[in-house]
Amino acid sequence: MQKPPDHAYPTHWEADVVLRDGGTARIRPITPDDAERLVSFYEQVSDESKYYRFFAPYPRLSDRDVHRFTHHDYVDRVGLAATVGGEFIATVRYDRINDQGLPAKSPEDDQAEVAFLVQDAHQGRGVASALLEHIAAVARERGIRRFAAEVLPANTKMIKVFTDAGYTQKRTFEDGVVRLEFDLEPTEQSMAVMRGREQRAEARSVQRLLAPGSVAVIGTGRAPGGIGRTALRHILDSGFTGRLHAVNHAFPDDLRRLDPEGVPAVRALREIPDPVDLAVIAVPAERVPEVIRDCGEHGVPGVLILSSGYAEAGPEGRERQRALLHQARSYGMRLIGPNAFGLINTATDIRLNASLAPQMPGAGHIGLFTQSGAIGIALLSGLHARGPGDGGIAGISAFVSAGNRADVSGNDLLQYWYEDPDTDVVILYLESIGNPRKFARLARRTAAVKPVVVARGARHNGTTPPGHTVPTVRVPDSTVAALMRQAGVIRVDTVTELIDAGLLLASQPLPAGSRIAILGNSESLALLAYDACLTERLRPLRPRVLPSAATPDDFRAALDETLSGDGCDAVIVTAIPWVGEEDGALPGGSEGAALATALRTAAAAHPEKPVTVVHLAMDALAETLAAPPPTPDPAAPSAEADRPAPQPLAEPDPPAPAPRTPPPTAAPAPPPRPPYPPSRPPFPPGPPPGARTAAPTPPVRAAEAAVPPSRRPAPLRIPAYPAAERAARALAEAVRYAAWRREAADPGRVPEYDDIQEAAAGADIERLLDRLTADVPSGRSVRVPDDDAAALLARYGIHTRPVLPAPDPDTAVRAAARLGYPVALKTTAPHLRHRADLGGVRLDIAGEAELRRTYAELTDFLGSPEELRPVVQSMVPRGVDTVIRAAIDPAAGAVLSFGLAGAPSQLLGDIAHRLIPATDREVAEQIRSIRAAPLLFGWRGSQPVDTAALAELLLRVSRLVDDHPEVVGVELEPVVVAPRGLSVLDAAVRLARPPATTDLGPRRLPAY
Repeated sequence: MQKPPDHAYPTHWEADVVLRDGGTARIRPITPDDAERLVSFYEQVSDESKYYRFFAPYPRLSDRDVHRFTHHDYVDRVGLAATVGGEFIATVRYDRINDQGLPAKSPEDDQAEVAFLVQDAHQGRGVASALLEHIAAVARERGIRRFAAEVLPANTKMIKVFTDAGYTQKRTFEDGVVRLEFDLEPTEQSMAVMRGREQRAEARSVQRLLAPGSVAVIGTGRAPGGIGRTALRHILDSGFTGRLHAVNHAFPDDLRRLDPEGVPAVRALREIPDPVDLAVIAVPAERVPEVIRDCGEHGVPGVLILSSGYAEAGPEGRERQRALLHQARSYGMRLIGPNAFGLINTATDIRLNASLAPQMPGAGHIGLFTQSGAIGIALLSGLHARGPGDGGIAGISAFVSAGNRADVSGNDLLQYWYEDPDTDVVILYLESIGNPRKFARLARRTAAVKPVVVARGARHNGTTPPGHTVPTVRVPDSTVAALMRQAGVIRVDTVTELIDAGLLLASQPLPAGSRIAILGNSESLALLAYDACLTERLRPLRPRVLPSAATPDDFRAALDETLSGDGCDAVIVTAIPWVGEEDGALPGGSEGAALATALRTAAAAHPEKPVTVVHLAMDALAETLAAPPPTPDPAAPSAEADRPAPQPLAEPDPPAPAPRTPPPTAAPAPPPRPPYPPSRPPFPPGPPPGARTAAPTPPVRAAEAAVPPSRRPAPLRIPAYPAAERAARALAEAVRYAAWRREAADPGRVPEYDDIQEAAAGADIERLLDRLTADVPSGRSVRVPDDDAAALLARYGIHTRPVLPAPDPDTAVRAAARLGYPVALKTTAPHLRHRADLGGVRLDIAGEAELRRTYAELTDFLGSPEELRPVVQSMVPRGVDTVIRAAIDPAAGAVLSFGLAGAPSQLLGDIAHRLIPATDREVAEQIRSIRAAPLLFGWRGSQPVDTAALAELLLRVSRLVDDHPEVVGVELEPVVVAPRGLSVLDAAVRLARPPATTDLGPRRLPAY
């Protein structure tokens, strides 16, 4: 890292963090202007805490102490403070020392002594742990590799902060003092500890917003109508179980209760004697800062801002939004909005509709987040139409529409829903992703235990909504989509597909494979379903067509028989109103209800396989299937009767039409298993049960845990679709997600290669950066000269074919003689590089005469040697030309890309992407995922190429970029993959100083 000049204030060390209890604090460097704050902070610390800090009674700070603790060079002496409301709540400092423990005199000394002090009122909130993460990152940036701390044995809280951090440490006891020494290099354990703390803190902050005990609506109108009064009415109508207050500075002095609602009314928040957990703000934008100040002084932990006039209104509004966020965080508050549509929690002990939606949705197990209020309305309306009422197929657990999402975002909701036992499926509508790298990390972890379905609006460059002040993501949407798929996210394109996929995943078990049985009483509709399955790359079986006069009992028997067999993994039932003799028909809409009952009965006997229904002109069928299940028999178990029993996730089916393994034969029924939600495996991917793991086990519903495994209730809710294409698409998403879940249980490994010279490569990179970036602006990358690039790549076992310059025919002849014939003559001019289609590459030149003739033709046709920059290279074995790239986007992170070389792949976007570091399993799948992959595996009788060597090359590139963040770009083009081995014909490497902070650094809230 480059060190800034002494005493330069490092603004990039400033950060907002979420603490253990869900509140926030600001961490920043201490400056000389903080003298009064430091004295005030110290006066509020107990004598015991002071004793633990200084090992002796120390009632007050001297002027010399205050000067020493507020004046730093930000290199050898650094102090950070955690603040709330502008006041210190904790401090940490380090001083660089030498091996004898004395103040360091040399920049080569890489050890520092660290000490903390936390105000007693804020102990137990995780403040010290957050400060340790940030002071450690600062120390690493300043070349410090090890911390030492001396702690009294009685100070068990501080000892626990150090020992729980996950760093490699040494502990000694001498002269009545515990001395702790630990390396600051992040370890797998320290990263797991940090991520776990981040998840728990951010989940807790969302939980406080969604489950308040007291709500104040600030800006409640005096007359019916208006946003504030409407929000108040919706909260009241939803049956909110907590306390509700109406606040408006314009209320008459004698008004104590707002009628007809009967809600307590006050003119100012300070008049409410009890704590307020959530403030719903519906006042003009210019009055919001005053309201935020009142909320902060009253200790309100969270605010929901319905007011508009912020970033969506232009540059002035954008600055107003930044000031709003800064003000809210200064008081330790989380913020939803501004310009938000609201939030909903359907839990029976909360029942909160703090939104502009006029109707409280039914309770269920779908978590819903949108950035757009309009899309939020569409989703709530669409779900209500598909299954109204508590316990229906379309019920939700919670809903948040964040508007401009200045603070709380989809990432925060993923942290919350990851462990929420009331949410089994997560649905997200996103118009921007402020931190794609963190989103991919959180989505991958959440998808391992429950489905995450995402639709992304504004996918194309330049179409980010004006209210979303997010960093620019340079990678195209196709890359973001590929990274989502790698993370297990179910990516769809429309609101309708969001609902279709969400309903299936919330109500049905995951399919064990892609074999789809189709049955119904219409041959035409069954054929449409068959074609739709083929379009979605499923493996439909020949449809079973029942007579048009088939009765509900006929459907039940056919479905039961189909589900009983081992030849299918899921069933699509197609149905049209049946035609028959008068005495066999059911009157009116009762035919749909009767058929729904029959299908439920058959599906209940086989809860391990998903069932979907496609219907035409049978609305009663869809309504009955989506409705809450019938009231259970009092003698039956008291568990939810609408949730399917678990089933083991079978091995994925081989692709058709040439399966690598025979279809499974009949097997005994699996032994009973403990009940779990339908989308979760018996245990999360990773080590087997009983093994130690850093990841928490997904929670199990108490109601489910009480159900005897042998008496597991059947899935009584079945999703119904008015079109076969929609059912097939939703089922295909479930099949792909189930396959990802199986693979996620064994994600592969990042191989170790004995010939990689990591330390030597690091030294090469440092020398190159010193040489090449002296006159380059900070943050800009530089291209490494070809010879240096080849040497650097060789450190990682990536060997490029040598090329020799050929500025004239005689030099070309000497180069060819040195390399040996046959050779290739190529131009390296930027406009002709890798463009064999333009005639800039001539191959298989067998001798001197041919070389001179080819050289003349090339220069006569394309330009002078000075323009073309010709080179000579020896020929390599024939094969398939491919391209491998690795690049770092500031937001998306390090991405590994692979495709075939040439214009067709570029024009068609046939490039596969994976996040770095990539595992062997991910790379193997990456190679097979491009549409042109058959060319690598013997298409039309050609000889298959060495994909094992190709996979190894991809893994080596991934390791290089992962090991050295200074490597911001690698391009190998072309890489000729032959039947045996491969050849890298050209390579380019770009270097840059790594940014001061990344997603791999200490946890922090985004600041836009």
